[in-house]
Amino acid sequence: MKKTAIIFPGQGSQYVGMGQQFVEQKKDAAALMKLAEDISGFSIRTLCFTGPIEELTRVRNLQPAVTAINLICWQQLCALLPDFRPAFFAGHSLGEYSALYGAGILSQEDTLTLVAKRGELMEREGATHPGGMRAVVGLDIDEVEAVLAAYTGPGVVVVANHNSASQIVLSGDQEGLDAVAAQCTDRGAKVIALNVSVANHSPLVAGAIEDFTAVMDKIVFREPQVPVLFNVTGDSEKDPVAIKTIMARQIASRVRWLSIVERMVAEGVEVVVELGPRTVLTGMMRRILPKQTPIICLQADTPAGLVKVAEVLAR
Repeated sequence: MKKTAIIFPGQGSQYVGMGQQFVEQKKDAAALMKLAEDISGFSIRTLCFTGPIEELTRVRNLQPAVTAINLICWQQLCALLPDFRPAFFAGHSLGEYSALYGAGILSQEDTLTLVAKRGELMEREGATHPGGMRAVVGLDIDEVEAVLAAYTGPGVVVVANHNSASQIVLSGDQEGLDAVAAQCTDRGAKVIALNVSVANHSPLVAGAIEDFTAVMDKIVFREPQVPVLFNVTGDSEKDPVAIKTIMARQIASRVRWLSIVERMVAEGVEVVVELGPRTVLTGMMRRILPKQTPIICLQADTPAGLVKVAEVLAR
């Protein structure tokens, strides 16, 4: 098998209908969905299959819902390829919890428990400290950081995601975002408001860290069986205690997605497979990698799509 990285999406990938074919066709997928519903305390399948999208997109609902679909996709790929072992796991923001499960760091139950609690806490912080996120396209990280360093106006604004060389996501309150977005636009960037009501990966959600750490303290983290490339560091980590610290920091820290992809490339990864709803991360991969790259980028969130992925990986 080719050297493969498995990546999982997070917030922004959700859509009404996600996971429905798996749950209706596969008993083990239905059982995993029921587990997610029992832990989260609401009907994830109803929101995933019929919406409404506004309710699905609520942070407390979205986090266990997207994670359940990610885990089902990985479960079903393992059923198709029982001997498959990737070289790396990674996940974008929320998707990192799916990576922890895939690597053997967390159990299914503990993964779903953590994302359900994370969703509750981040929705709480979003209500207490309202904010949002905006994508800046067309400036590199040095240019965006120069704008931020020079900004002395009101509000809070930071880099939340370094997704690619020319796509950076800002997070903060309305005042800070408006002012810095205007300065980025003046420099030739295109600024796009994201459909989120929480300033993820910013100081505005840092109030969730203490309570989330207390939840993690009760959960067993194991040494990874496969390396996970972490959002906070862009690197791997073996020590379970250090991993807990990294995951606490992740709530309010920058997502270093470009660094993660660059590390995969440097390590000789030949195939990158996105497992979970939509193709957000696959689209990022195509912007990061050179046009003539030999690296194959695949995505699957349906049974038919997963069969095609398994065929490629089995060659």
